Amino acid sequence: MTVNLPKYDDFMLPTLHAVQHLGGSASIKEIEDALTEAMGLTQVQLDAAYSKSGALIAPDRMSWARSHLKIAGLLTSGGKGIWVLTDAGRDAANLTPAQLKAEVKKRSASHHAKIVAKREQARAAGISEEDQGDTAEPEWNELLLEQLKAMKPDAFERLAQRLLRESGFVKVEVTGKSGDGGIDGSGVLRMNLISFQVLFQCKRYKGSVASEVVRNFRGAMQGRADKGLIITTGTFTSEARKEATRDGAPAIDLIDGEALCELLKEKGLGVVVRPVITEHVVVVPEFFSEI
Repeated sequence: MTVNLPKYDDFMLPTLHAVQHLGGSASIKEIEDALTEAMGLTQVQLDAAYSKSGALIAPDRMSWARSHLKIAGLLTSGGKGIWVLTDAGRDAANLTPAQLKAEVKKRSASHHAKIVAKREQARAAGISEEDQGDTAEPEWNELLLEQLKAMKPDAFERLAQRLLRESGFVKVEVTGKSGDGGIDGSGVLRMNLISFQVLFQCKRYKGSVASEVVRNFRGAMQGRADKGLIITTGTFTSEARKEATRDGAPAIDLIDGEALCELLKEKGLGVVVRPVITEHVVVVPEFFSEI
C-alpha cells in the first residue's frame, strides 16, 4: 500500500518553527512530536517503512530535513541529540516554504563550493585530506554509525559494556544469553548514596525499534531491575518512545544512533577530536598612518 508522505524539504520550515516554539533548542523527540502534531501525520503515515531496509520513512525524512538545515547554517547540533536554531535560522523561519527551499539550496551550494575550494587549497599546499579538518564528507557521525552497524553482535555488546563503565556504571556484565527476553547485560548505576540495578539491551538496527521491542523488554526485566536501557544504532518509532515512558509502567531509557555517536565522542571511544586552528588576520590602517 502506497502512503502519501511529505517530502523531506516539506519538513524544513515546520522544523524551524518547532525549534523556535520550543525556545530555540529541542531534542529529536520533541521535534518529531511537534512535526507530527503540526503536520497532522496519521499513525498509518508514521508506521510507513521502506520495503528494503524496514526503516520508518517519516523519521528518516525529518532527519534529512535537519541535515539540510544544518548544512545551510540554519540549525546546528548542540550535542546529545539536541538541535539549536541559529540567528540565520530565526530569520529563515519567517520565509514561505518555497522561499526557504530556495534559501537552503543557495546556502548549501555555497557551503559545497567552500568545501571544494578548501580541498583544492589544501591539496595545493600539500595537506592530506585526513588533516583537512571537517571539510571531508560524509560527516563523522555517519561514518561512525556505519562502523557500528558493521560490528558483530557480541562486539557491539562489549562496546555498550565499555560505554556504560565509562559513564559511571559498575559491575557491568554482558550475559550473551539467547532467549532471555532480549536482555543483553546488566550493571549498577551509583548516584551519590543511591544505586540502581539496570538491565540493558543492544540493537544493531539500520531501521527503527518498534514499541513491541520495548514492551517485551519491560516484561523480561520485571522484578529483576530498577531501570532498563535500550541502545540502538537506528532510531525508535514514536510509539516505542511513548511505550518507554508509559504511565504506570517502569520507565525505560532509550539511546538512538545519534545520541550513541555523541556519547562515544564525549567518552573518546573510537572517536578522536582534533582541534582545527585558523588565523583571522586584520590589517590596521591606523598603524601605517601614525608612522
